Amino acid sequence: MSRGGSAQAVLLWTAFLAAHAVTAVTGWLYPSQPMGDVVLVYEPWASAALSGGPIVGVTETWVYPQLALLPMIAAKLLAAPLVGAVGTSAAYLVAWAALVTVLDAIAFAVLVGRSPSRARRTGAWFWVAALLLLGPIALYRIDAITVPIAVIGGLWLSRRPAAAALLTIGAWIKIWPGALLAAAIVAATTRMRMLLTAAGVSAAVVGVLFLLGADSEIFGFVTEQAGRGLQIEAVAATPFLWLAVAGTARIEYSFEILTFQIAAPGADAVGAVLTPLMVVIAAVILLVGSIKATRGASLSRLLPPLALSLVTTLIVLNKVGSPQFQTWLIAPVLLWLILDRARATAPAVIVLALCALTCLVYPLNYDALLRAELLPVLVLTLRNLLLVILLAVGIRALVRVPAHRPSTIRE
Repeated sequence: MSRGGSAQAVLLWTAFLAAHAVTAVTGWLYPSQPMGDVVLVYEPWASAALSGGPIVGVTETWVYPQLALLPMIAAKLLAAPLVGAVGTSAAYLVAWAALVTVLDAIAFAVLVGRSPSRARRTGAWFWVAALLLLGPIALYRIDAITVPIAVIGGLWLSRRPAAAALLTIGAWIKIWPGALLAAAIVAATTRMRMLLTAAGVSAAVVGVLFLLGADSEIFGFVTEQAGRGLQIEAVAATPFLWLAVAGTARIEYSFEILTFQIAAPGADAVGAVLTPLMVVIAAVILLVGSIKATRGASLSRLLPPLALSLVTTLIVLNKVGSPQFQTWLIAPVLLWLILDRARATAPAVIVLALCALTCLVYPLNYDALLRAELLPVLVLTLRNLLLVILLAVGIRALVRVPAHRPSTIRE
């Protein structure tokens, strides 16, 4: 490694670790309990599983795919030596932040290597900026576990088809990495190997769950999501939020799903149509990608916009609008910056703006949002409009991918 390359790597690592430290600390300082899910939900689930109590996803239906329980249990085990010094809750929060930081560091090492190219340096700085702008929600949610898995899987896809196993594992933690896998299966020439790998990993997971006693609970995370109402931060909830500002709609808390939802005429009907529409739009995007791949589109041009379009579809047409969903956008944009940096600037800028606007809504002004005050509703409206624009940018780039080049990758 040259002296210049070494200095650049040190600077990147310093910024990356500092960003994690700052983000972890702000979780203790910001309002609206941005670490609440970790200590109020994840820790009790892990404690119950370790103490012989109910095992979510196995003995009872769960909102997450079953492998999501593993990092929760890992954090509980890591926290054990700290409990006597700082207490159960603080120990678990520290252990969770440490676990996410270690996983992110592994992915960051894969990204920057020993002498990162200019494209990889750009991707690294993008990740640092996204983390800082999004704030503690980027660390203190189960989604944070899937980000490094998706980053590594995405970086390995072009040279290691077994990366499909990583993305499949990620999908069994939180569904969204499956969108990256679907994009790769469509865009890559090794699609059959990826399909077989994904099927093998999924079969192993299902087999283990059966042995543990799960049956109808195995796919309970699908039915649990189907029963949700329209969450206030969802893109489709935006018009109803303005009705709430005007006093003609209500924001109510669901104790079943543990989230705030819209109560207004028409909200349930809108929520009911979103999932079918999501499936249709995702299918159309995959069809366009498949046509491009069949006609010879290069992986470096096709995969990034295809992956980003699919992931953004999962957000824009979701009944849930949780702030941590913005972390899903990091991996596909990072991949785009590396494979086709010249065309990735607009998506990257939009995603950074999305992270900043999301943090302004949650946790910084969430209480005001729950009161349907004008300013946070306006900020959330801008965030949701940007999500729609990002989807349009991704689809436009996908449609414009040339379909006459051989599959080559340049950084």
